[in-house]
Formats: sequence, structure tokens, C-alpha cells
Amino acid sequence: ALLLAIAWMLNYGSWNYIFYLEVMKNDYEMLMIGFLVMLASMTKSAQIPFSSWLPAAMAAPTPVSALVHSSTLVTAGVYLLIRFNILLSTSWLGQLLLLLSGLTMFMAGLGANFEFDLKKIIALSTLSQLGLMMSI
Repeated sequence: ALLLAIAWMLNYGSWNYIFYLEVMKNDYEMLMIGFLVMLASMTKSAQIPFSSWLPAAMAAPTPVSALVHSSTLVTAGVYLLIRFNILLSTSWLGQLLLLLSGLTMFMAGLGANFEFDLKKIIALSTLSQLGLMMSI
């Protein structure tokens, strides 16, 4: 989705989308770019439709993999949304993201209450905090 958004931004002649925001704020193409960026950040930050890989990845046998997944890889989607926040705040995409991140927080918190494996509890706690960061 991120590569498609980058390729779609070539229609504007540049990847520096901030110069085109005032002109193309309600444009369909800018809405599609925002949707693709939001989809890419949701897959990277393991939000609700894509949230099953994070507890499985953190239950791997090495603690290094758990540290890498929890601290560096999954926060890249949050930083991507911070960069593209203008596209999300001016359309219905921000409300959809708020709904999905709230569902992620609820699902991860509820799942952590019934889990016995300590690594999965930490993974679900990380997932709940990622839902909080995405909703903010």
C-alpha cells in the first residue's frame, strides 16, 4: 500500500505532497493516497484486521526478536501517520482509524486478561499501547 501511495503521488509531479494539500484537499486522488498510507500504517502497527502477527512474532524463542518487534518495527506506522496527519484529519479516514484503533485497544486488553504465556501478555500489552498511539 505504501508503494502504491508513492506511485500515485507521481501524478502530482512530486512526492512532496504538502505543497499540493491546499489545492487538492478534497480531491479523490488525495483521499486514495491517504487511504493507502493509512492501510500501510495499520499493517505495520498491527491494528485490528492485521493484529494476529504481533503476538505470534513476539512468542518467538529469542528475546531479541521480541525486543525488535515491540520497540522499533511496529512504531513505524505511528510515525507514518504523524507525517500524513493532515490527510486524515480532513476526511472520514480519521474517524475510521479511531474506530479501528479503539477496537484494537479493547481486543488486546481483553485478550491479555485471559492469556497465560508471559511473552504473549507483553505482546498484547504492546498492541494495546499501539492502539492508543494510533488513536491519538
